[in-house]
Amino acid sequence: MDHVNLHREPVDFRKSINGLALIVEQEMCLSPLSSALFVFCNKNRNRVKALYWDQTGFCLWLKRLEKQKFKWPLTYPGETMRLDEADWRRLLMGYDILGQLMGYDILGHVPLRGAKYTG
Repeated sequence: MDHVNLHREPVDFRKSINGLALIVEQEMCLSPLSSALFVFCNKNRNRVKALYWDQTGFCLWLKRLEKQKFKWPLTYPGETMRLDEADWRRLLMGYDILGQLMGYDILGHVPLRGAKYTG
């Protein structure tokens, strides 16, 4: 993975690989077959999906937060935001990456204690 491309606007999470690959091509104007990771967030900002091509096929994974929301960079100009791996990890841990770029010290997600799966 060379870098991470964040699609800033929320997407319909019923979309899977084909639908997200179309967003990459048509809205982000990038190739989904590149060696980048493409990241999407839902409207509620409690889930992210990541799409990438590994030279043999597409891979898609999802992270769901149980209590909190991702601090999604909605105010960044443009449709796509390019992140390095460190900022991608910080975003997943709950940090406001735009706030950090501006010098704010923003707390990350609070780990759940005693969480039980109820699915």
